[in-house]
Amino acid sequence: MADPHPAYVLLEDDAWFRGTAPLRFEPAYAEVVFTTNLSGYQEVFTDPSYLGQLVVMTAPMIGNYGINPEDIESDRPRVAGVVVRELSAHSSNWRATGSLLDWLAEARVPIVADVDTRQLTRHIRSRGAMRGVVAVGEEPTTEVRAALAGSPSMDGLDLASAATIGAEYTEGPADARHHVVAYDYGMKRNILRLFVRSDCRVTVVPAGTTTARVRDLKPDGLFLSNGPGDPAAVGYAIDTIRELADGRLPIFGICLGHQLLGLALGGQTVKLPYGHRGGNHPVRDLDTGQVLITSQNHGFAVQGDTSGVPGASALEVTHLNLNDGTVEGVRHREYPIFAVQYHPEASPGPHDAQGHFRQFLQALDSQ
Repeated sequence: MADPHPAYVLLEDDAWFRGTAPLRFEPAYAEVVFTTNLSGYQEVFTDPSYLGQLVVMTAPMIGNYGINPEDIESDRPRVAGVVVRELSAHSSNWRATGSLLDWLAEARVPIVADVDTRQLTRHIRSRGAMRGVVAVGEEPTTEVRAALAGSPSMDGLDLASAATIGAEYTEGPADARHHVVAYDYGMKRNILRLFVRSDCRVTVVPAGTTTARVRDLKPDGLFLSNGPGDPAAVGYAIDTIRELADGRLPIFGICLGHQLLGLALGGQTVKLPYGHRGGNHPVRDLDTGQVLITSQNHGFAVQGDTSGVPGASALEVTHLNLNDGTVEGVRHREYPIFAVQYHPEASPGPHDAQGHFRQFLQALDSQ
C-alpha cells in the first residue's frame, strides 16, 4: 500500500478528527453514523438502508477477511463513505476474492483510516448523529465547511425513491406455494433468499407502485421492505399502504416498512438521537417476555410505548428495545398485519428473530 494522504472527518458542530486516506478522493457529505458490528462489513456497506450515510465502524480492524461476491446485500456499496480505526492491508480468508480497499475504490466510495473511532463514536453518542464530511487534507478548509453547512439534512429526506428498483421483477419458482408482492424501498437480498427458501415466489415492485397494480398481481401477501431516509417524507408509500391495509392481504414490514405502516395507520415517527445500528441490540417480545438479540439499522422510530401507538388505535405494540424503550414491533388488532423495526433476516447479525418469516407464512396459510 502506498503512503497514505492526510485526511479528516468534520462534523457540522465543527468537531473534527484526523485520519489518513489510502487513496485520494473528493469530499463526501452525508449524515455520520456508527455501527457496532464486529464483522459483516461487506453486508453493511451494501445495505441500501445506509444510502446517504458516512459509516463509522466501531470494530478496531476492518478488511482483514477481504471481500467476496456472495456476502452482498445489493449490487454495489451504498454508503457515502467509510471511517475506520485500522484498515487491514492484507486479507486472509479462503472465500476472499479481493481486498476491501480495492472494492471500495472501484465503487468510488471514500475511506478514511487511522481515525480515533472510539472518540468519534462517543462524540456522536453525546451530541447525536449529524451531517459531516470526509475529505483529504491536513485540516478542514473554509470551502469544505461552507459546503457542509449547505448539505441536506436527513430530516425530511426521501431516499427510498433513490434506493428502489426501476422496474418490477420476480424471484422464485412459478409453482411456489405462495406468491408475495414485496415493495422495494431499498431491500436487502437476504430477505429474498429467505422467502424463496420458504417456497415463495416474490414479485418485487418499485416504491411508487400503485394499489391497483398490487391488486392486479393477485398476491397471497404483501411485504414492506427496509430502506433509507426519513419515513415521513415517503408520502406516496404511506398513502398506498393505508389503502392496502384493509384486511384483505396479510402484511409484514421490516425497518422502514415498519415505520411506514405505523404512519399509514395514524401514528408518528421520531428521529432518534444517534439511531440503532449493529448486531447486538436486545429487544423484548411483550407477549412471551423473551429477549431477542437483533440486527438493527435505523435512525427513526415509531412513537409509542406499551400502551400503544398514539394516533394509531388499530395497532398494538408487540416489541420494545431494552436499551432505550423505543417501539420495535407492532401488529394490527384485527387483521393479519404486523411489522418489526429490527432485521430478522440479519445478514450480518444473529438469527434470533427469523421466526417472524414463519409467522408471516402462517398468516398466508390461514388465508
